[in-house]
Amino acid sequence: MNRETPVILASTSPYRRALLARLDIPFTVAAPAVEETPLPDETPAQLVQRLAQAKAGAVFAPHPQAIVIGADQMAVCEGEVLGKPGSAERAARQLRRISGKRVDFLNGLAVMAPSLPLGRVELVVYTVHMRALSDEEIADYIRRDQPLDCAGSLRSEGLGIALASRLEGEDPTALIGLPLIRLCTLLAAAGRPVLG
Repeated sequence: MNRETPVILASTSPYRRALLARLDIPFTVAAPAVEETPLPDETPAQLVQRLAQAKAGAVFAPHPQAIVIGADQMAVCEGEVLGKPGSAERAARQLRRISGKRVDFLNGLAVMAPSLPLGRVELVVYTVHMRALSDEEIADYIRRDQPLDCAGSLRSEGLGIALASRLEGEDPTALIGLPLIRLCTLLAAAGRPVLG
């Protein structure tokens, strides 16, 4: 495979697009049509991997000569999945819920390519240990950072970092939604190394 092989990001997330752009490889974006309802008894880790693979597969099917990247992310605290809040009120509830606790950001990452037609799927976990937050801090954070489209109401690349006491994991980009360290490994396996 050569550098002319098209790379497609199977996601419309502006955060994932910005992260992939850091690797300085040309790519396009396609919106995958994937049903995201969990299966019975499916764990969050299983779900994010299945959805990442399904998103990559949905875009790879009509573009079998491309390298397609699929990703999915979920925030989990004490077994509870934390979605995107969508409103300031729900964000405040989420932040009160995770105050002083551990939040695991589970990332499913999938790559499909002509050389990997069955694809490769990985799970990358990044953990945020939250500080104990006052209602005043939560309100100020939501007003200033507007994390309404972020899982767990935490925008780590903005003021959200001020809510954490400690970060734990192999790849900080996993916290934003696209683990670039693991992605570089998968791209190399697909015959499209980022460097060299």
